[in-house]
Amino acid sequence: MNTKIRKLSSDETPPMDLLLLADPNEKIIKSYWDRANCYVLESGNSEIFGVYVLLTTRPGTSVIINVAVKEGEQGKGFGKKLVLHAISQAREDGFHTLEIGTGNAGIGQLGLYQKCGFRITGIDFDFFTKNYPEPIYENGIHCRDMIRLSLDL
Repeated sequence: MNTKIRKLSSDETPPMDLLLLADPNEKIIKSYWDRANCYVLESGNSEIFGVYVLLTTRPGTSVIINVAVKEGEQGKGFGKKLVLHAISQAREDGFHTLEIGTGNAGIGQLGLYQKCGFRITGIDFDFFTKNYPEPIYENGIHCRDMIRLSLDL
C-alpha cells in the first residue's frame, strides 16, 4: 500500500475516531490538542488511517502522546512506521529526548516502543484509575498504571 505521513494543518478536523483508539477520553485529548502537532498516515487515496501526536513538555524534550492505527490496518507495521517517523521528526525539530507512555496492559505497545529504542524510565501508579471514569481493559488485563519510556535522540 502506498502511504505517506504528513503534518495535519491547523484548519483540518482532528481524526478523533483514531485518537480515541489510543486514548478513550476525549476531554484529555482536547486538553492538549491546541499545544500539540499531529501527524497523519494516509493511503494513496488520502484516507487517514494512522495518527501520532507530538507535544513539547520541557526544553529539549517532546512526548508522543497518542499513536493509533485504524483497527483493520493494525499488525501490518504501520504503528512502527508512525513511531519511527515521530523519532525522526523530533530529531529534526531539535529535541534531545523523546518520551512515550502506555498502559501496563499494552503488551504490544511496550514491545514496539522498546524495539524502536525506547527504555522504561518509570511507572505512574494508578494513572488510569485516577484519570479515567471507566475502567480500561486491554488483553484481558485491567489497565491501571502508565509505563513511561524514553529515548535519547
